[in-house]
Amino acid sequence: MTEFDNDMADPDGDPPEAICGSKEVGALAHLYRAEVYRSTVWRQRLDQTTNWAVISTGIGLSVSFASAQASPFPIVLVGALCIVFLTLESRRYRFFYVWRFRARVLEIAFYVPMLRGEGARIPLDRGTALSDDYEKPQYRISMIRAIGRRLRRNYGWLFAILGAAYFAKIAIHPTDVETWSQFIRRAHIGPIPGLVAIGGGLTFHAIWIGIAVKTWLDERYDKSKMADFLKSRQDVNTNANTLDREEAHTKMDILGR
Repeated sequence: MTEFDNDMADPDGDPPEAICGSKEVGALAHLYRAEVYRSTVWRQRLDQTTNWAVISTGIGLSVSFASAQASPFPIVLVGALCIVFLTLESRRYRFFYVWRFRARVLEIAFYVPMLRGEGARIPLDRGTALSDDYEKPQYRISMIRAIGRRLRRNYGWLFAILGAAYFAKIAIHPTDVETWSQFIRRAHIGPIPGLVAIGGGLTFHAIWIGIAVKTWLDERYDKSKMADFLKSRQDVNTNANTLDREEAHTKMDILGR
């Protein structure tokens, strides 16, 4: 029995520095294919909710501009429906990010060393980001951040179109308004006064723009490596800072000599 086998057989001993071999490489290759397939499936689910939102927007605009007597209320209903689609798609995006995280970690930790000619060596440190995720799966992106991303990618454009269509409906369809009171009167939605409807619309657009900008700024100023995938670990960061300081002191000692 070799020394490697003794280390593997001893449950209280330290694990080997790395696992490498044809069986492990083959297993990880199949694992990577499975994670890519999962992320592709969830990506298709994201496209489904986007398609529903686009189709609903088209229907709402067609109904509102179908005749001079048509109400702008269908545009408001479509906006509310798009909020529901945005919530569903953001939730799906969080699930998609779980599989994307795993595939991305495999690419960085497994395939990148192979492409650099370093060979297939999977380090064992008694708890990597990937092994911890398989043991205790968790979301890798918050709900508000997922909403912000979907707003910037898709739904922000849809809400902007709905807002412009609502303004066009009450301002120029079927004829141009001539006074402010006429503009307010056209904005009436059933028992809801026009001024309240306009104020609610402006508030809604201000909220989604604020969410999109806030999440964008958070992602822009987050300079940590793989910030979208890996959560910061205090022990790893502390050890890394300690090693950096020790390396700096060593270099200073060498230069001093």
